[in-house]
Amino acid sequence: MQQVFKRPQSLKDVQTHFCPGCHHGTIHRLVADAMDLYGVQDRTIGVASVGCSVFLYGYFDIDVVEAPHGRAPAVATGVKRARPDSFVFTYQGDGDLAAIGTAEIIHAANRGEDITVVFVNNTTYGMTGGQMAPTTLVGQKTSTSPYGRDKSKDGSPIKMAELMAQLGGVAYSARVAVDSPKHVLEAKKVMREAFGYQAQGKGFSFVEVLSACPTNWGMNPLKANARIGEEMIPYFPLGVFKKEEA
Repeated sequence: MQQVFKRPQSLKDVQTHFCPGCHHGTIHRLVADAMDLYGVQDRTIGVASVGCSVFLYGYFDIDVVEAPHGRAPAVATGVKRARPDSFVFTYQGDGDLAAIGTAEIIHAANRGEDITVVFVNNTTYGMTGGQMAPTTLVGQKTSTSPYGRDKSKDGSPIKMAELMAQLGGVAYSARVAVDSPKHVLEAKKVMREAFGYQAQGKGFSFVEVLSACPTNWGMNPLKANARIGEEMIPYFPLGVFKKEEA
């Protein structure tokens, strides 16, 4: 019998601990697939942030450095400059990257550091209690916005992929989703392209992934998955926003 589906080599053979309906597992697989494609597992160093993304070391069979909250791009910059032959990527959530680490991500991107950033956008702080994040949609209720995000007081959700595309040092910036088989296949292609930019030494690459957080959204997995297409994608459109050719 021919095997048509298997665990990527770069992933450990462990059971997931993430909440039912969480998309971190799917995104992990896409990242591992890209590493396997370019054969960089043995020289890859991941940089984990604070939040649900912190568990990078438990799922990937690679070396992982732990960064303070929001500082993963700064740590990744140091790792890449100290070991330029390594393949370096960060894996961050929206509270970590778009709030606490705004300065770090913008300046690492603007400098054109030769790293790849995987940004998981679930419109909330996940591990820390479901607080409002910079990506929280207008009207969305969180533990710190119980009446819903108020645009007049809290501003509009930040579109990170578009913001990254405006910076001179960014070679590749895209947004994908993993809420359907079609979108997963598109995300797989984009993740491979982003990792390919670093593998070929083309510069800073950024992939934003729209993800569900059923626990903090107060939804079951099916409704949370549907919310991505019904509410998130209309505001956070999918696509490649910058793709520099060598």
